[in-house]
Amino acid sequence: LPLGYLLHQVMSALRAEVTDTVLDSLELTFPQYICLRMLSKFPGRSNADLARESSVSPQAMNIVLKGLEERGLVTRPTSVSSGRSLPAQLSREGEALLGRTDNGVRAAEEQLLAKLTVHQRRELKEILATLTTGS
Repeated sequence: LPLGYLLHQVMSALRAEVTDTVLDSLELTFPQYICLRMLSKFPGRSNADLARESSVSPQAMNIVLKGLEERGLVTRPTSVSSGRSLPAQLSREGEALLGRTDNGVRAAEEQLLAKLTVHQRRELKEILATLTTGS
């Protein structure tokens, strides 16, 4: 089977597991979780940057960001001195909520990877990290 198809299937399974076991109870959607996770790694990203990095349209990302802003999980300035890009940042509440997802997300990953040995899990993560960093 093609690699893209297999990766999509794995991502779909992980998304379902994370949503069912963690995100639903926090009233957080998977796209919102991904946005929070990206902002924790790369604060100050614009709507366009976040959309590009998560493979969604700028319009869809704008909806995600607005929802996070309404909950007080993300902040963006009302205006910037140059350009139109409004850099997004996690609020303290956003950081705290994201922290509350960590154990559940790890448990969901373990559930998904349960059929693999510890060695296979480590090897899979190393391979994926190599492919995403381009090294």
